[in-house]
Amino acid sequence: MPLTKPFKTSPSNPAVSEIQTRPERIADMPYAPAIRVMAGTNMLWISGATASDLYHKHPHDFSEHDHSARIEDQVHNAMANIKEILDQEGLTWTDIVFSRKYMTDMRDFETIMMTLKEYFGDWTPASTAICVNALSTPGARIELEMVAAYPE
Repeated sequence: MPLTKPFKTSPSNPAVSEIQTRPERIADMPYAPAIRVMAGTNMLWISGATASDLYHKHPHDFSEHDHSARIEDQVHNAMANIKEILDQEGLTWTDIVFSRKYMTDMRDFETIMMTLKEYFGDWTPASTAICVNALSTPGARIELEMVAAYPE
């Protein structure tokens, strides 16, 4: 079966393409229904990042986990942790092919998505949102897990 033409290809990674089955409705979707990664591309699986510093003590020393109550601040801090990893690997936001959001309050979903758009722009990786009872430290409201594809 021949490949269909993708809706959009990542500007930083020609092996990664956004799949939209109904492009006329893209304004209604803050994420791609699917992302195609062509064979031969290496993947980077990024562990869940919260607003806490990327490197912190285990077992947790809760003095290291003083989170802002604002969900936007927590998203920015988590994204800074993820950016540190992307920078280390020479990758950008448009190399992200999948994002999973764990949140403690589903009412934060729209604010989280608007804050993430500041990083992704019009790039919309495949995505899942999950509401959970609690995260790893008191006051944590968001944890972000991502998968990136290396350009060939």
